[in-house]
Amino acid sequence: MSSPIEDYALISDLETAAMVGMDGSLDWLCLPRFDSPACLAALLGTRANGFWRVAPRVGGRCTRRHYRQGTLVLETEWRGASGTVRVTDFMPPRAPCVVRVVEGVSGSVPMRSELRLRFHQGRVVPWVRDAEAGTVAVAGPDAVWLHADGPVRVPDQQDSTVLDFTVPAGHRLALTLVWSPSHLPGAPAALSVPAETALKETCDFWRRWTAQCRYEGPWRDAVVRSLITLKALTYAPTGGIVAAPTTSLPGCIGGERNWDHRFCWLRDSTLTLSCLLRSGYRDEATAWLNWLMRAIAGDPAELQTVYGVAGQRLLHETEAPWLQGYEQSRPVRFGNSAEGQFQLDVYGEVMDALCLSLQAGITMPARVWSLVEALMSHLVRHWREPDQGLWQVRGPGRQFVHSKVMVWVAADRALRMGEMLGRDGPSAQWRALRDEVHREVCREGWDARQGSFVQFYGSSALDASALLIPRLGFLPARDERVRGTVRAAQRLNHGGFVRRYDPAEHGVHDVDGMRGPEGTFVACTLWYADALAATGHPGQAREVFERALAIRNDVGLLAEQWDPDAGRQLGNAPQAFSHIALVETAFALSSAPSPSRRSPGASGRR
Repeated sequence: MSSPIEDYALISDLETAAMVGMDGSLDWLCLPRFDSPACLAALLGTRANGFWRVAPRVGGRCTRRHYRQGTLVLETEWRGASGTVRVTDFMPPRAPCVVRVVEGVSGSVPMRSELRLRFHQGRVVPWVRDAEAGTVAVAGPDAVWLHADGPVRVPDQQDSTVLDFTVPAGHRLALTLVWSPSHLPGAPAALSVPAETALKETCDFWRRWTAQCRYEGPWRDAVVRSLITLKALTYAPTGGIVAAPTTSLPGCIGGERNWDHRFCWLRDSTLTLSCLLRSGYRDEATAWLNWLMRAIAGDPAELQTVYGVAGQRLLHETEAPWLQGYEQSRPVRFGNSAEGQFQLDVYGEVMDALCLSLQAGITMPARVWSLVEALMSHLVRHWREPDQGLWQVRGPGRQFVHSKVMVWVAADRALRMGEMLGRDGPSAQWRALRDEVHREVCREGWDARQGSFVQFYGSSALDASALLIPRLGFLPARDERVRGTVRAAQRLNHGGFVRRYDPAEHGVHDVDGMRGPEGTFVACTLWYADALAATGHPGQAREVFERALAIRNDVGLLAEQWDPDAGRQLGNAPQAFSHIALVETAFALSSAPSPSRRSPGASGRR
């Protein structure tokens, strides 16, 4: 069985990522991209579905681990009766390659590397053969090479590649795993790069990158770690940022809220841009904007909520019955059917991202105004329609309050951009739309009895997305309706954290059609901290924020959700949106100067 979600650390090469457990087992790896089929999938099944463990032969969890300061280089140590050993795990940037350096610290420790590759989502057993550069496993289009730069013993194993060796104090041995297309002859060039050279270059890369961080507040270590995590989830060739490197880690253990997050959500666009710009990462912000512009090109009627890392639109959702699921949480899904849902709020997110980019002085394509006009023309015709909303429900469409607020955002930002670009366009129509939507939301989305905005028209249910209203500029934080909504949000509190909505109010099946409860949402908890600060409760806001910091795992990573009862992380991990929200809240609570206005994003995953 796989380890608890919070036991996993992340390593990445800026094109894909691997998840490494505290027992030294690499249980999740997709090669060569985030959205490629997994070749190590024990995280969602059993060891028969693929893993790579490098650890003392006696087994067991590590004694301690940490990332090297300012890097994504992971060091894991085991201290036992025979001595102490350290394993350093990293992925050199822009190379489909995992390097694991084993070093003797004291004594003499017998070690074992056991690699079991299973291609095509943990299902296909490869053909494994010996070659001059090591061993190579081939199945279909994929070849994975394993090389050791020192003497090892190869026990007789039929379904795994096992290497036994001993590391005395002061000695080291490096193991390098490299992917290449199976049709190419010979070993890939990455196998010829000395491990020490690759390690130095990787550390230098990350330290140069983290040195650009502008944040100097009281939570700098947490902010830097979150920014490194965000960078690690960036697909460097295009600038797209995946929501998480994993799929189907459940929001409810044993339940069916198991989604594939290895894609890029438009909902994250504005907050991602804001986070990167205020932190000093203009190049990454520009790359993300360029990805966004390419992805949404085409008919505004076909705007999707989610796209692939290269901007691809077809993300057909399938299930993998051969995988038993994380702790028996089925089904395991690959792809995401949210690509085909109608969701009004993404229009507001795109317009907000474009407006923020203009305000920040990012060079915009010449066609941007034509895009604005096309998006607004579509929105004017369709804004009254029900949609699947922020949480991408798989039930019937509704008149979600957050969706209508984002329609207001779209009209408001279009008018602002017109002023900045000296373009008039149909501004009278957009202004009328903005005013009409504002009146409707304040009338139909407000529950005077409980003194708060609600989830959808005619409902009494609360939704954490209403906490974004002041950040969006829909109403000022001093407005009593905003203050009332923040007070009412206490009802979403569970164990000191915030649910996205309260299923007890209307039955969770009525909203998203899925069985079982779920954890609290990290991003929603951070929205609450922001709203508390904005409405004049900085002490409470700081308490909420530091409570969220406390649930990071031992290497500073956050999943999508937290279960206060079981004290464990839930959902895909590490979650980009949780870390983006952490950075934004740290800036807000420390009153750091910002190069641009604060602007929201909203996690659009269930």
